Amino acid sequence: MTSLLRSTRTMAIGTVASRGTGFLRTLVIATVLGVAAVGTAFNVANTAPNIVYELLLGGVLSSVVVPLLVRAAKNDSDGGEAYAQRLLSLAVLVLGGAALLLVLLAPAVVDVYLDADADPATRDLAIVFARFFLPQVLFYGAGAVMGAYLNTRGRFGPPMWAPVLNNVVVIVTGLVFLLLPGPTKLTAGSITDMQITVLGIGVTLGIVAQTAALVPALRQTGFRFVPRLDLRGSGLGHAAKLARWVFLLVVAQQAALIVVIKLTTKAGSEVAGRGYPSYVYAFTLWQLPYAIVAVSVITALLPRMSRAAADEAPARLRAILDGGLRAVLVVMVPAAVAFVVLGPSIATLVFNHREISLSEARFIGVLLAVFAFGLVPFSTYQLQMRAFFAQQDTRTPALVSVVVSVTMVVADVILYAALPADLKVAGLAAGQALSYVVGVVLVSRLLVRRTGPGRGRVLQVAARCLAAVLPGALVAVLVLLGVQALLGQGFLGALVAVVLCGAVLAGGYVALLTRMRVPEVDRLLSLVPGLPRRDLGRTDG
Repeated sequence: MTSLLRSTRTMAIGTVASRGTGFLRTLVIATVLGVAAVGTAFNVANTAPNIVYELLLGGVLSSVVVPLLVRAAKNDSDGGEAYAQRLLSLAVLVLGGAALLLVLLAPAVVDVYLDADADPATRDLAIVFARFFLPQVLFYGAGAVMGAYLNTRGRFGPPMWAPVLNNVVVIVTGLVFLLLPGPTKLTAGSITDMQITVLGIGVTLGIVAQTAALVPALRQTGFRFVPRLDLRGSGLGHAAKLARWVFLLVVAQQAALIVVIKLTTKAGSEVAGRGYPSYVYAFTLWQLPYAIVAVSVITALLPRMSRAAADEAPARLRAILDGGLRAVLVVMVPAAVAFVVLGPSIATLVFNHREISLSEARFIGVLLAVFAFGLVPFSTYQLQMRAFFAQQDTRTPALVSVVVSVTMVVADVILYAALPADLKVAGLAAGQALSYVVGVVLVSRLLVRRTGPGRGRVLQVAARCLAAVLPGALVAVLVLLGVQALLGQGFLGALVAVVLCGAVLAGGYVALLTRMRVPEVDRLLSLVPGLPRRDLGRTDG
């Protein structure tokens, strides 16, 4: 456990910088575009390259490449460099060709996501944005292979810091957008060509910069990219076999996402300001704790679990996994409770500017609070799925993902039909949270069959975290009601509420959890710069 936390310290700092600037990026984009037609067109077009990339190659790269590179580094005479060169060449060829084709097919791509009754001006704007954004798939793929190679060499920092450059470029782009001459009221029909061009080039340039930032770190490891087309007999056939199941996994996930996008855009056309942009902005806030903590833990654990699997040591793999689960729970449980209590206040503080009204911002907060019920299940589900990938088992995660995606779609469709127009999007957030609960229960049971049960400490830590956070949450609710009664629900009231309630929640949680002698708290606090080192106790896991 201690070795895990130490290995993730630099990575976590980089992730905080990455997600912090990513948060500012979302804030800038939301402020300048709002949650109406322009925001819908931008977010649909900006989501498209991510979905296409995942369908074509992204799921494979993120799921099976690290275990394959670990084994190549162990077994190949050149430490796996030629294998990595072939993977990078394959990614560039496949995604480069796809990018060219997708730009030509941009109208068809947009029509997959937008509701059939979407406003024509919104559709046309989304197509223009998509032609700027779809070439990003090439750089996503190249960056994924480069980042995976660096991780297997113990270089976790550069892949964590590279997105900062992307975020900075997009933030500057948003600020330039604000300075451009344009209409008083921004709509899909009134946005100028210059504004569209600045956004399109700036956002794509950010992805290019993010990928290019990894090149110096690669060169420092001694890696040189030499295009290689000698794929036959290179061992990539094994990767293709693993990829077949990963492709099913990705198709299931992206099909569910397409359903969500279509339903949210339809809901937004019925009730202005309660559509896909609100869903995206709430989801971005919701993912912050996961992205800062859980992603750092997952990134550090996957090479270690892969080595344990390669050594045929399931007990060691289980111990590594359980240590990561405990570290994740200590942060995710209070984060989820804080989102439930403070969701509307947090969203008001962040989004109630320029193009987004107070009621629209508070609705984003409602979505954040609903999403929060899925934070712990989602984080632990994602971490446990990596244990199967470490064992080069892609079939089990694929089948689990199908169940999760079907659950999400069924729940979303039922809730969308049952709820009133102004709450339909909140129902979609609830359906997503429910699907993660189903996923974590299923994957936990299957993992026990594969690696054997843990020692029960994960559930003990989860129960203690919940017991420690609830008293502070109850006090925070009373404080919140008092602040709103005195200062209202606007920016000032939200600011005071977040500060006071956040202090109550965090202070009470850490104090109670420390008294419960949960060692993960000491271990996490020991990694905060400036705090004295504490007794880290046992180092298992």
